Amino acid sequence: MVSTRRGRKRRKPSGRPDMTIDWTHFTPWTSLAGGLMIGLAAAMFLLFNGRIAGISGVIGGLLRPAAGDVGWRLAFLGGLVAAPLFFALLAPLPDARVDADTATLVVAGLLVGIGTRYGSGCTSGHGVCGLSRRSPRSLAATAAFMSAGFVTVYVTRHLLAQAG
Repeated sequence: MVSTRRGRKRRKPSGRPDMTIDWTHFTPWTSLAGGLMIGLAAAMFLLFNGRIAGISGVIGGLLRPAAGDVGWRLAFLGGLVAAPLFFALLAPLPDARVDADTATLVVAGLLVGIGTRYGSGCTSGHGVCGLSRRSPRSLAATAAFMSAGFVTVYVTRHLLAQAG
């Protein structure tokens, strides 16, 4: 079953879920603009600082600080916090809705952290920066991230939803 815009669920005559697009939240132009800004920021960060804009690496460097290496990392993280606050001055922030309990979120966060460690980087480092540098390791990591995401969505929305 698939939720429609008004929250009702419907099925095809075959009994299989009907796929719909939530047109009220379909925002290709703002998504494109956001993607371009992320790409431009990552390229500028690499060009001007010689560093990759991977969040796990930035935070990891704060956990094991080196002399003269803390300031830019704090500024980077400060920008991540300040950007949505600045955006909120221009337009209302979208409503955030998480359909999971606290235990699920804690386990998910731990799994992401472990995966980031084993993958030697996070999705932003591999997916945005690594792929643009044609890194084979980043290609493998991004393929693994995406595959795991596809499988997780399929299992939770189609297999577990039918069982429940």
